[in-house]
Amino acid sequence: MEQRTYNQYCATARTLDLVGERWTLLLIRELLTGPKRYSDLQAGLRGLGTGLLATRLKHLEREGLVHKVTLPPPARTPAYALTEAGQELGPAVLALARWGLKWAMGERRTTDTFHPGWAVLGLRACFDAEAAAGLRAVYEFRVGDEVFHARIDDGTIETLHGPARRPDATIEMSEEVLVGVTGQSRTLAAAIADGAASASGDTEALRRLNGLFRLPSPRSRTSD
Repeated sequence: MEQRTYNQYCATARTLDLVGERWTLLLIRELLTGPKRYSDLQAGLRGLGTGLLATRLKHLEREGLVHKVTLPPPARTPAYALTEAGQELGPAVLALARWGLKWAMGERRTTDTFHPGWAVLGLRACFDAEAAAGLRAVYEFRVGDEVFHARIDDGTIETLHGPARRPDATIEMSEEVLVGVTGQSRTLAAAIADGAASASGDTEALRRLNGLFRLPSPRSRTSD
């Protein structure tokens, strides 16, 4: 299939030539949280057919944004990972996420799929570095069958799939509660207060939790 191009000598246009096709940036989003097997990408991108997924991966490989790797033991299975150029798309993807939380999210539609693992990147998008100054703590989140964690180190954050070795605090909730927090129909603090979510662990880590992740106030794109 011939690659479409804007035929413009412009950095923005050249970038969109590479990642502007449907599903391409969502593939980047999935890989920003670490290498993924083909089956992992299929599971995280429901609605993307097998043929189109293969086409998009070949395109990203050809353009030097993705490369094949072998996962370490015990998996030892083939997977896809971002190259250095692919990783540098991270800030742009996070900026799009922050814009979307403010201007595009709205209420969940009945046709919308949702995957709790998307919160791994969402935590980075909402992270308040100033509020995390001086804090060193590991937070483990358990949402249904999904487990991920965030490592805070004096204003920086690292988020990863899977359980933490020694979490300072653990937060548990259902997928429904996470959807509500993401859509801002309730706050995490309110969910913990009314028992819809639970939090346990180090007192200081829990005290500072509510200030670490700030969702922008939703705005309407149309004037009154």
